[in-house]
Amino acid sequence: MSQPEYVLWYYLKNKQLKGYKFRRQVSVGKYVVDFYCPKLKLAIELDGDSHYYPEAKAYDSERSNWIKMFGIKFLRFTNKDVIENKEAVIETIARHLPPLTPPNRRGTRRSSSPLRGGEEG
Repeated sequence: MSQPEYVLWYYLKNKQLKGYKFRRQVSVGKYVVDFYCPKLKLAIELDGDSHYYPEAKAYDSERSNWIKMFGIKFLRFTNKDVIENKEAVIETIARHLPPLTPPNRRGTRRSSSPLRGGEEG
């Protein structure tokens, strides 16, 4: 992980941002996204200097379009954004996270299915 990824992960891990679970380095088919919130199908990508070359832009566009076919939305930031203005980056992400509604514990039963849908605690 790059330094900007470590910085952002510090704020996303352990459900610190509005209670949402994020994972890092998540595979979506043959591609990997930097951070992913399964509940919202939201990917967060950090772009370093290498992403600004024409070949990299074409690859990123192809990759993003392919991943979007699965209903996944993207938020993109530059590494520079995270290092120089992490508060604005966190605030932007938070604006894309609706308030979580508490689960209805009364009268609900746990599914007996062993399948869990892939979310981690």
